[in-house]
Amino acid sequence: MSRIAPADLEVLTPDWRVAPKVRAAFTLRGGGVSAPPFDSLNVGAHVGDAATAVTENRRRVRLRLELPAEPAWLEQVHGTRVADLDGSGAEAHGPADAVLTRSRRRVCVVQVADCMPVLFAASDASAVAVAHAGWRGLAAGVLEATVAKLGVLPGNLCTWLGPAISAQHFEVGEEVRQAFVAGDAGAAAAFTRNSRDRWQCDLTLLARRRLAALGVGRVAGGTWCTYRDPKRFYSFRRDGRCGRMAALIWLA
Repeated sequence: MSRIAPADLEVLTPDWRVAPKVRAAFTLRGGGVSAPPFDSLNVGAHVGDAATAVTENRRRVRLRLELPAEPAWLEQVHGTRVADLDGSGAEAHGPADAVLTRSRRRVCVVQVADCMPVLFAASDASAVAVAHAGWRGLAAGVLEATVAKLGVLPGNLCTWLGPAISAQHFEVGEEVRQAFVAGDAGAAAAFTRNSRDRWQCDLTLLARRRLAALGVGRVAGGTWCTYRDPKRFYSFRRDGRCGRMAALIWLA
């Protein structure tokens, strides 16, 4: 088997101002070996894809990004727990929706297919993290939990909002709106009533509000819609059964 990553394996590189030691990427769906409906670079082992295909896809990602180690693949549950790769046992593993490290050669990763990945980096490259922020995680406080666990002053953090479903395509019920406005009346600005008397939800705006409230001022990204671009992105809301993309961050 070739040890060279395929030329069509493309990734997004975050456009943010961070220290050179901080490395990050977001995988797209091309360049893998998975068959439909997971075609082709599915990295999710929990979606029903063939295990051999997922293993090969993850191998290709490691080669393409020249990763220093196997990423710490999480069991994500739409919660707020933050795993610490510098810890041991349950602290470093187990179900979690965010993960951090302060050490080189440890790779943080979350998987997404409409939920928003949020990357964090300390301005002095002392720590990095990534959070899986769907509406449940955002409402429950996964971003707040990540910042607290990092232990870095919010003003010294840089963040990047990765591809996620846009408000135009993310219809939700009143219970979702209430989950946000109950604790932040201003969050109502992220919801637009539609003709079905439901709501179009802006995850990007909600994430920006949460980060601003924490005192995190440097926020980049948030411009890609997973639903609108089936060639590059998986979207659970669009396709149902589909693959997963990865948002990765590590210290060189």
